[in-house]
Amino acid sequence: MKVLVLPGDGVGPEVTAEAVRVLRWFAEYRGLDLTLVERDFGIVNWHKHGTLMPDETWAQIEATDAILFGATGSIDQQGLVPPEERRKGSLLRMRKALDLFANMRPVRMQPALTEASPYKPRITAGVDLCFVRELTAGMYFGTPRGVETLADGTRRGVNTHTYTEAEIARAARFAFTLARTRRNHVTSVDKANVMEAGALWREMVGKIHASEFPDVGFENMLADNCAIQLARAPRRFDVVVTDNLFGDLLSDAAGAIVGSLGMLPSASLSEPDAAGRRRALYEPIHGSAPDIAGQGIANPLGAILSVAMLLRWSAGRPQDADALEAAVEAALAGGARTADIAAPGEAVMGTRAMGDAVIAALG
Repeated sequence: MKVLVLPGDGVGPEVTAEAVRVLRWFAEYRGLDLTLVERDFGIVNWHKHGTLMPDETWAQIEATDAILFGATGSIDQQGLVPPEERRKGSLLRMRKALDLFANMRPVRMQPALTEASPYKPRITAGVDLCFVRELTAGMYFGTPRGVETLADGTRRGVNTHTYTEAEIARAARFAFTLARTRRNHVTSVDKANVMEAGALWREMVGKIHASEFPDVGFENMLADNCAIQLARAPRRFDVVVTDNLFGDLLSDAAGAIVGSLGMLPSASLSEPDAAGRRRALYEPIHGSAPDIAGQGIANPLGAILSVAMLLRWSAGRPQDADALEAAVEAALAGGARTADIAAPGEAVMGTRAMGDAVIAALG
């Protein structure tokens, strides 16, 4: 399996380095047949080459089996890099070009992190849900978009929320299929009460459920109510399927349940090809965190757990994925803590040391 490593900006290189160490451990000790290729991504390319996306990097993106991604976004980019270059080297471009429409964001409470969560233990105990965020349409891709100057000289920003029936249907099918491997329940989230695209979303997901997945438990929920329920009763959720914008916001908010965005992995997948293989990109859901970049204190567990998703979805090695997830749990149970998940009085370790703790737990 060929894996392209794109560490990216900010803390991306730091957390990705630990994820790569874990991947190499599976290659050395579990026989994972692996070829790793690493390329710069982000502002470093601009400084080196005058472009955020060199042609050779894009060629590697199109040729790889899976991408292990760090983080994107730099405070340098806003004033330094022209908008067209930012689009050329953006994560959005990769998602669209590779058709990575299904973004899975699992949220699982670690028993050892009860004190790291701002919620009461009776709320967080046993939380195990997964967002399926539609990733290649909606607000982030709709046109028209941009900033225009009106006749009176004032400016107006425009973004368009748009979905086709087919775009909704395939996200729904992915979510219902995933639910059959979990607790067999899907919550579809929208704003059908005020958005026409949301009304179509609700209609189409309901049709897919009735015609193809009647065995799966199902409910519709408005996005604002979902935000409330995630805070008061997150255990009620199994699979949550929603659009690009709401999926981004709600899954980030769910990071509070487990104590930190640094704990959350993700996988973005395409439709399978004739051989059953999917294009895939794996990344922690956190951003580049420029305020702590270079300090060696970022939490690498979101990146490491993204490797577990890679093992399961791209490498076809579910037992190795289970072993890695168990190693993360064991490291946390043994007291391993980065600053973002440490309770008062608990010892804090750096990024590299957390990677060491997970690898030691792997045995």
